[in-house]
Amino acid sequence: MYYRANKQYKWGFLTTSDIEIRDLLKAWVAISLAFAIVISGGRIFSPGFITFFLLAAFSVGIGFIVHELGHKVVAQHYGCWAEFRAFNFMLWVAVAMSFLGFVFAAPGAVMIQGPVGIRRNGKISMAGPGMNLLLSVFFLGNLFLLPLTGFLEQLFLYGFAINTFLALFNLIPILNFDGRKILRWNKGVYAIMVFIAFVFMMFQSIYLKVF
Repeated sequence: MYYRANKQYKWGFLTTSDIEIRDLLKAWVAISLAFAIVISGGRIFSPGFITFFLLAAFSVGIGFIVHELGHKVVAQHYGCWAEFRAFNFMLWVAVAMSFLGFVFAAPGAVMIQGPVGIRRNGKISMAGPGMNLLLSVFFLGNLFLLPLTGFLEQLFLYGFAINTFLALFNLIPILNFDGRKILRWNKGVYAIMVFIAFVFMMFQSIYLKVF
């Protein structure tokens, strides 16, 4: 059962709560840990594991946070109650599966209550992968604009590649994915977002070759 926390915080029209902040941090840590395990090849006791964790936290971790907050901001803009809730069992699954060399992540979702029709639901859904694409542009732009080396270069490379993947993955038009809701609302917007994500993915695969 999902409920509002007793203690809430408000900034303009945006509100959050102790429970949401706790769940976001919990999911951020779990996802970052899972990806760090994969990136490090499962060497969790190696001296460099903390570097892999930080790399994951500020690439895929940030991507996860902005994706969920994108949904939340737009939903609250429309006057809905919207808060992220973590799926605790799936967080454990993500970490456990990472030892097999891949991540199956369904860390949670933004729970929304209020007047949401096809148009609003499409825009709320668009905000998640849309934020990932904007992050991809940010990471890619700085790769070319700044003289990055070492850890920072790897961070921006992973940031671009992972956020591109997150956007494209969430645009798959099946089940309760964002892509299905966007496609139902506006086929043109959906096609543009898929095209941008696909071009970014091809650029990463051909020129950057992060994975």
